[in-house]
Amino acid sequence: MKLLLDSTRCQGYGLCQEPAPELIDLDEWGYAQLRVTEVPPGEREAAEAAVATCPNSALRLVK
Repeated sequence: MKLLLDSTRCQGYGLCQEPAPELIDLDEWGYAQLRVTEVPPGEREAAEAAVATCPNSALRLVK
């Protein structure tokens, strides 16, 4: 499973990083940056929570 980020939709709220700190970093302005694109098996729930938390739908999961 891959975690994808559409950086043009990210508004820098930083909410996605809270449930998935192992997958997502924030830059100096609070915009999301992916640490990995391939989601490890133990991080799937965190990735799903990050996607659900993003108010701008900047994140998505694909198989």
